[in-house]
Amino acid sequence: MADGPARPPSPRTPAPGGGLGRGPGRLLVTLYAVFAVGATSRSAYQLSTRFHEAPLAYSLSAVAAAVYVVITVALIRGGEGARRVGLVCCAAELVGVLTVGTWTVLDPDAFPDATVWSGYGMGYLLLPLVLPVVGLLWLRRPHDGPDPVRSSPA
Repeated sequence: MADGPARPPSPRTPAPGGGLGRGPGRLLVTLYAVFAVGATSRSAYQLSTRFHEAPLAYSLSAVAAAVYVVITVALIRGGEGARRVGLVCCAAELVGVLTVGTWTVLDPDAFPDATVWSGYGMGYLLLPLVLPVVGLLWLRRPHDGPDPVRSSPA
């Protein structure tokens, strides 16, 4: 029995291996990309010109920059492997923000200069604290499941 001509993919069908940066995920990709560029350029400048002034703070900024870059790439790539990498990096980012944020509040002398995660990201409108939570929620959503329109009986 012939199935007839193949139907074109539904606009709701997720792209194979993708789907993390679609819809509201685009805003997340944009914010992480902005943070990746900003934190990378800032930490590169600080590490190359003023490392001796605050080595811990500038090194943590470099770590934050690397985490932002990895999350941005994971969101753009999509797929199950990228989703797992994104989940791990968002969790690491959240731990970093909470740890460094608490540390900077309890012992401000340990950080002569601020990091991206200082004061829970207060210098960046608390986005470093909010982004990993939103990222974790977004990455935990099913993205590559069956399309309800295509899998329903005709």
